[in-house]
Amino acid sequence: MPVTYFDVRTYEKYVNNTDKEDDTKLIGLYKILSPAHLLKQPFINDSNSLDTKFYVELLHIIGLEEIKDGGKKLIKRKAKWDEASLLENTIIKLEDKDALRNISNLSTFGANKEEQLFNVALELCITWVNRVLFIKLLEAQLYKYHKGSKDYLFLNSKLVFDFDELSNLFFQVLAEKPESRRSHIQEKFSKVPYLNSSLFDRIELERQTINISELDNRLQLPVSNSSVLKDDKGKRKAGTLPTLQYLFEFLDAYDFTSEGGEEIQEENKNLINASVLGLIFEKINGYKDGSFFTPGFVTMYMCKETIRRSVLQKFNDTKGWQCDSIDGLYNKIDDKKEANKIINSLHICDPAVGSGHFLVSALNEMIAIKSELKILQDATGKSLRDYHVEVVNDELIITDEDGKLFDYNPQNKESQRIQETLFHEKETIIENCLFGVDINPNSVKICRLRLWIELLKNAYYIAPSPSERAGGEVYTTLETLPNIDINIKCGNSLISRFALDADIKSALRNSKWSIDSYKVAVQTYRDAESKEQKREMEELIDSIKKDFRSYISPNDPKYKKLSKLRGDLFNLSQTKELFDEGNKKSKDTKKRIEQLSNEITKLETEIGEIKNNKIYENAFEWRFEFPEVLNAEGDYIGFDVIIGNPPYIRQEELGALKEILAKSYSVYTGTADILVYFFELGIKVLKLNGTLSLISSNKFIRANYGVKLREYLWKYKISKIIDFGELPVFGEAATFPVIFIVSKSDNSKQVEFTQISSLKSLVIESFIKENKKLLGEGSFSGQSWSLGDDDNTSILNKLKANSYRLTDYVDGEIYRGVLTGFNEAFIIDSNKRDE
Repeated sequence: MPVTYFDVRTYEKYVNNTDKEDDTKLIGLYKILSPAHLLKQPFINDSNSLDTKFYVELLHIIGLEEIKDGGKKLIKRKAKWDEASLLENTIIKLEDKDALRNISNLSTFGANKEEQLFNVALELCITWVNRVLFIKLLEAQLYKYHKGSKDYLFLNSKLVFDFDELSNLFFQVLAEKPESRRSHIQEKFSKVPYLNSSLFDRIELERQTINISELDNRLQLPVSNSSVLKDDKGKRKAGTLPTLQYLFEFLDAYDFTSEGGEEIQEENKNLINASVLGLIFEKINGYKDGSFFTPGFVTMYMCKETIRRSVLQKFNDTKGWQCDSIDGLYNKIDDKKEANKIINSLHICDPAVGSGHFLVSALNEMIAIKSELKILQDATGKSLRDYHVEVVNDELIITDEDGKLFDYNPQNKESQRIQETLFHEKETIIENCLFGVDINPNSVKICRLRLWIELLKNAYYIAPSPSERAGGEVYTTLETLPNIDINIKCGNSLISRFALDADIKSALRNSKWSIDSYKVAVQTYRDAESKEQKREMEELIDSIKKDFRSYISPNDPKYKKLSKLRGDLFNLSQTKELFDEGNKKSKDTKKRIEQLSNEITKLETEIGEIKNNKIYENAFEWRFEFPEVLNAEGDYIGFDVIIGNPPYIRQEELGALKEILAKSYSVYTGTADILVYFFELGIKVLKLNGTLSLISSNKFIRANYGVKLREYLWKYKISKIIDFGELPVFGEAATFPVIFIVSKSDNSKQVEFTQISSLKSLVIESFIKENKKLLGEGSFSGQSWSLGDDDNTSILNKLKANSYRLTDYVDGEIYRGVLTGFNEAFIIDSNKRDE
């Protein structure tokens, strides 16, 4: 039976109208049933499953297509160009204006003009489509808040009839307070709130090249052969449509209402939620950085396991407690305000953030933990005791004491209190606790969009004052969104010019800025209520970071060493003149002078490469980019949690980056895939006793190139290893994933290991209870790690000790034996042998 994703509303309708014993019908669960019932289901879909029809048609409108390239699916420019597609329309305008010449860092967009045109156009298109999708989600929220009033449906070709009017919606409506809007704009879009989000600020690339208003409105885009659009007779539409009209009609064919509503729309539309949009845009990025979208059941488990450990660690460190469970913590907490403050001091970072999926899961988990601890409070300090918040199927679900789903009604005082509380909890956690870095600027945009969408889910109307009520004023002003974009930064997280222990104390002594003033500037940017204030704070933050750079450089270990070598050379050169040419001491001095000269030349070259190497253009400075993980003296303290799915890029694709990695990482080997370095990076940027949680290929566990990484990880406390073997966790991606959870503390010499044998229930905890093993030091010795039961490990160790390896006689590495290509025909389960 084909597996379908249903939302919670469909689930409720199903259980109310269907024989619950009928196991041939599939329930798409938002609510987790008993494990026994779960295991009866043939397969339970992840909440983030791709809506293929939506994805393919959106690609068509943008002007892209998906192709297979080896084991990857890549997004490319369509082989047959449609001039009316957003991408081609943009490329034409970029060429017409010769706009590329205005881009200061053009080389980062490609090696030649064709690459540069494509990448610049794609970044612009993703920026514009991000805004449109966010507006569509906003429209759906307003439509729901106002009980289906069509006055709040404004994203259509009647009101937004061309690209110029769409630009007005971006910059003159959503980015402007109603009282500042031009009269005809305000009249036309009177129901559209001001959001104050940086999403509706022009990005630098728009300022340097073109705006969406410059696209050609006259072009007609052919309707996709598999379009969701229907004509008046219910048949698939054919022919052509103006691009913008096509985009709006396409989006209107889907249900964008936020998860959790109890009423079912009259039309039978497929639901498109924020997680699905994240997956779609992760795919549009084209896997060019080697990243794969992590399924919801994985991010949910990793965040639950890791963040709960970190919450316990934070309370135990702060309060001197010895709690080992959330229940134990609940029994100890007597000051809810203090408890919130402790949890809000957690710092969580994804160093290859992609679409932001891990950060969204982390956000949900932190709110669920607060609910479990009964410390969720409104602005007055009153608890949300009568509401239950939990993460189900990687989504945040809020129910009342009767089990009914929470649905926001601005006219209801209690509903207003809950919505405001959830919004500000999310805002606080996103601002204080969640951070991300990605080398791909499009990923950064998408991650920021995902976090804004999470806030939008709980957007609320500001209650009118008594005088406004007396004047007939109702709920019309939506709470503005904070500028959370500053927490998600673009850069190559693997390389930095400055070490984590580089001295910035001299910068603080000689500068008018302190770490506290740096933190205040960042918070002021988040809270800025105007574009002018945001620009002022951006300039101030850049000025502070330039101060750090200028003072760090002379104090950097490389510069200090160079200065010492030059001093030694000068002294020796002076000494040489005191001796005769034939003197033995003079010959030794000459030899030492040559040695020093060579060292100086080598170090000068190295420093010059760091200054001038194009790879360093995207270097990310962990040392000072996140002031939240610096103490008052400017020392780097580190994150409580590093979590994520490192990009999978083969060593053959690393190119010039390999030389930089060789100098920067102790686990470097010339044949290692890039994910290896994210383990060492993660440990480095963690604070003492912090937790690293990564899902990656398990190849390094046995491969020769993994020896250094295995030795490196074994120095720390490996808490858990969860191996998925050959299960298709990442869909069609040919990888064998493993989850590692490691604490930055001393090795305990014992590791909890679980082999996942099935993906039926997508509930990892159930497999851990059944298959958990404790592995001792013997499993982690030798040239590879033996993950399995003691008998297998013992046999394998004997084989290794008393056998010759094929690699002793054959050049190169051997990873596995011959595959049959049709294992089902040759490997037969003993239970089925006689069937």
